Amino acid sequence: MELLEELKRRASQPLTHQMLVSLLKGYHRPNAKIHSLLRRGFLQPLKKGLYIVGPGLNAGRQPNPLLLANHILGPSYVSLETALAYHALIPERVYEVTSMTTKAAREFVTPVATFTYKRLRLPYYSFGIDSVKLADDQYALLASAEKAICDTIVTMPGMLFRSRKGAREFLVENMRMDEDKLKHLNTSEIRTWLEEAPKKESLKIIVDTIDEL
Repeated sequence: MELLEELKRRASQPLTHQMLVSLLKGYHRPNAKIHSLLRRGFLQPLKKGLYIVGPGLNAGRQPNPLLLANHILGPSYVSLETALAYHALIPERVYEVTSMTTKAAREFVTPVATFTYKRLRLPYYSFGIDSVKLADDQYALLASAEKAICDTIVTMPGMLFRSRKGAREFLVENMRMDEDKLKHLNTSEIRTWLEEAPKKESLKIIVDTIDEL
């Protein structure tokens, strides 16, 4: 019973295999106990070696999917439509959590959500990443609004701009981004990334377009 209470206390955080073994140090066969907790629904697997507390114990205190995204594959930060929705730049609710990583592209289908990862090269990868507070004990690495827009363009196959008209159509009509929010973006920061960025000419047109709004 003490073990279950301890799991309840940790329900808002992802649990690694190493962390669980530490909690089970009084058991002769900790791995067998982990399998028992999984069978009984007290733990849910996200991927090999990473778990969350099951619905019967978490009392609604499940880790935020943005936090989980950072842990399922690292290094990574949440971006693209997920970050755009978080920053209220697009109206759609996003059900798939998309992140950037320096590793190979991956996808993980879990009981919580589908987590996808797209690859970016350094040093561009490291620009525009914020640590955001999701709850009192939950923080996640997330693209700034500016970086999420840039990442969307950089990772979209065939997405190149030759005019500000085309860039505006993409932002406002295709992506349905909020113009008032676009006007308040820090385009000066984006300009500092351009030299190291993929598709830098298209990103420059995007910046000029936003400055014109």
